[in-house]
Amino acid sequence: MDTSGPYRAVTGFAASAPVWVQRTFELWTGYGLWLFGVLLAAVWWRARGRGGARAVALALLAPAATAVAHVVSEAVKSTVEEERPCRAVAGAAAPLIGCPPPGDWSFPSNHAAIAGGAAVALVMAVRRLAPLVVPLALLMAFSRVFVGVHYPHDVALGLLLGGSVAALLVLALTGPLASGVRAVREGGAGAGGSRPGGIRAVIRAGGIRAGIRLTGPGPGGESAPEVRNVPGCRMP
Repeated sequence: MDTSGPYRAVTGFAASAPVWVQRTFELWTGYGLWLFGVLLAAVWWRARGRGGARAVALALLAPAATAVAHVVSEAVKSTVEEERPCRAVAGAAAPLIGCPPPGDWSFPSNHAAIAGGAAVALVMAVRRLAPLVVPLALLMAFSRVFVGVHYPHDVALGLLLGGSVAALLVLALTGPLASGVRAVREGGAGAGGSRPGGIRAVIRAGGIRAGIRLTGPGPGGESAPEVRNVPGCRMP
């Protein structure tokens, strides 16, 4: 796939852009993925505090799906071994940032794959985020061409690859993980009235507490109340 023509056009535009525009794109392409990380953490925290089991499962899967998208992108990159356009395309404007060293291949764009995976996973978790995260993912992909380190096809297929991997992973695992979240929450609720029973009980209680910290106690905000035997009352 030859997109060297569009690459020359975009990098030529970047070279003639005002300095503040160039610096903005340099900052975004270097640090923009951190914003996706903040959004992933915020979605998990929100689901943990108020969400049902499915919402928590989606929030937990979002960063995992993003990470898997990155791993798959890196595997494809090491297989294809496409040279970076900042070294391969003759007559193009100089890149705004340093050209990655030889052996750091171009196809697909890891930045685009991560942004695409994060955007899809976030939208599947909270649909209202779509008007925010989709443009941010597209902007991240475009910035990689703008600064001169990727071809247009690198970022286009990187977005597609990352988004597809994330979507498939979330669709496949949401149901089982939601069941696991319910089990953890029910275990945390049931543990309130249980008495210590040796090392196994201590380990089990510790595991439940760790799980509750991860999943949250549920939409009610509290685990089930502790059940105690009251003198004079016969429990059913």
